[in-house]
Amino acid sequence: MYDLAAFWDWIAFAVRWLHVITAIAWIGSSFYFIALDLGLRQAPDLPPGAHGEEWQVHGGGFYHIRKYLVAPEQMPEHLTWFKWESYATWLSGAALLMIVYWVGGELYLIDASKADLALWQGILISAASLTIGWLVYDFLCKSGLGERPTLLMVLLFVLLVIMGWGYNQIFTGRAMMLHLGAFTATIMTANVFFIIMPNQRVVVDDLKAGRTPDPKYGKIAKLRSTHNNYLTLPVVFLMLSNHYPLAFATEYNWIIASLVFLMGVTIRHYFNSMHARTGNPTWTWLATALLFLAIIWLSTAPMHQTLEEAEAQPLTAYEQRYAAAPGFSEAHDVVLGRCSMCHAREPVWEGMLWAPKGVLLETEADVARNAQAIYLQAGISHAMPPANVTFMEPEDRAAIIRWFRGANG
Repeated sequence: MYDLAAFWDWIAFAVRWLHVITAIAWIGSSFYFIALDLGLRQAPDLPPGAHGEEWQVHGGGFYHIRKYLVAPEQMPEHLTWFKWESYATWLSGAALLMIVYWVGGELYLIDASKADLALWQGILISAASLTIGWLVYDFLCKSGLGERPTLLMVLLFVLLVIMGWGYNQIFTGRAMMLHLGAFTATIMTANVFFIIMPNQRVVVDDLKAGRTPDPKYGKIAKLRSTHNNYLTLPVVFLMLSNHYPLAFATEYNWIIASLVFLMGVTIRHYFNSMHARTGNPTWTWLATALLFLAIIWLSTAPMHQTLEEAEAQPLTAYEQRYAAAPGFSEAHDVVLGRCSMCHAREPVWEGMLWAPKGVLLETEADVARNAQAIYLQAGISHAMPPANVTFMEPEDRAAIIRWFRGANG
């Protein structure tokens, strides 16, 4: 079992690596094509059906690119599709969510101080909630609101705020941020899978059959692609937020997440305007800075639970398993003596105001709940304490290893 813990941690690392790589590919192609589309220029020698062209230089050569707003007169012999970047990002992200927040749900998913839920119930809510956003958003897009893109984006923002608040009523702050990012990413990938790609296939089939493609398919795909462009930056923030407790482990974390979506709009509006050569909206810099300052201010709000409240809360079944294991008392004393000065609700280490990554190691429940992380970080590896600043001895690490392995023997 203890060998499995190390193996499983490496699996999580590998899937996270894959997710980052595929996300880079998807975001890169998305940003490139939006910038290309906005930068197209008219030219007197454009062929029939061409909407604009762009000259670019890269890699020691020149590229001459033309866009057909609906379709060219004839089907080209070679056609490159951009879809697997999106699919691979979502699939690897879903796998990572399952590894971290479903398998590790006792630690990272359910917040017992917010909702009395069994792990299976939390997993069910996690899985089911990801589909809600797409269904509501798709319904709105297919209604008359599709012709009113600004109002549609406002309603999408309202939906995201509601979901952030709802997640925060059940999940840990870290899980709330991650699930809101996954919720948004599901909308983005579903746009590609259910709308953009099928519409492109209709146009290709019409060309092959000698029919004139209907321009509505390109218009619909363009709307969804634009939405994806504005949602990308907030999703990246939410996916990175688990490294920063000031983002997820504060009283108003769901409001912070909401403001991040507005920051995504202001940032993308600036760059999209520059690419389209429609002006230099420098006001977006001030708006973004003010939103960020508001986030910093909100992040300093007090935590939900005091040390006294945490000590009074009964242990969960998962926590009881490790608290009752042989060697817990010794391991608990090691953690309190070597780790809790930083990993506390009010850290006493000079210059530290919040526990690193929001990991708390003060109470018996805290230590029991974080058993696997303690084993991996301070037992079989020397990641913690950093630079061994609290002088954890080899026998201290041995005590942690004996405790964890005894609980899983």
